[in-house]
Amino acid sequence: MGMWSIGAGAIGAAAVALLLANTDIFLSKPQEAALEYLEDIDLKTLEKEPRTFKAKELWEKNGAVIMAVRRPGCFLCREEAADLSSLKPKLDELGVPLYAVVKEQVRTEVRDFQPYFKGEIFLDEQKKFYGPQRRKMMFMGFVRLGVWYNFFRAWSGGFSGNLEGEGFILGGVFVVGPGKQGILLEHREKEFGDKVNPDSVLEAARRIKPQTSASEKK
Repeated sequence: MGMWSIGAGAIGAAAVALLLANTDIFLSKPQEAALEYLEDIDLKTLEKEPRTFKAKELWEKNGAVIMAVRRPGCFLCREEAADLSSLKPKLDELGVPLYAVVKEQVRTEVRDFQPYFKGEIFLDEQKKFYGPQRRKMMFMGFVRLGVWYNFFRAWSGGFSGNLEGEGFILGGVFVVGPGKQGILLEHREKEFGDKVNPDSVLEAARRIKPQTSASEKK
């Protein structure tokens, strides 16, 4: 009986742990980013001679849709990038640019990501777009049913990837209006493959009011 009791207890504990891992109890809650926080982020171009500039340049005139990529080689991130890129014709009609930021450059990872993402990509070395409170999903992600569903969805869609680079810091998607219009949509990835709803992105982009210069107002 003693061994059976130990075995049953171990199975019960494992079942409880699996159940809890599939709730949001242990997930770190995202902290919303203030517009001033995003505006002051330093980004770099990916040219041979990179230019450093403030992130507000991305949206100060026409607003912008910005993807904070968790890992360019991840097939889940490539799936989300393709989803966002499918909106580009409509975003172009609205005059709203599409951008992405990555947190590191590993060999050819960014270049290999570009076929999936139809916008400019910049480097956020300080990982500020992944904050203000940087969140990570470690190995708990691999016992979450939602993550496995996301794996299957992306794999069924024909996406593939690799294991290059840091992939535990969670990413997100922002829609930011010009000037002081503010953040119109802030999607924070809660688990691997928790992608933004493209319809929500387009709806937010349609609310963007482009800045008019003083000469245009006259």
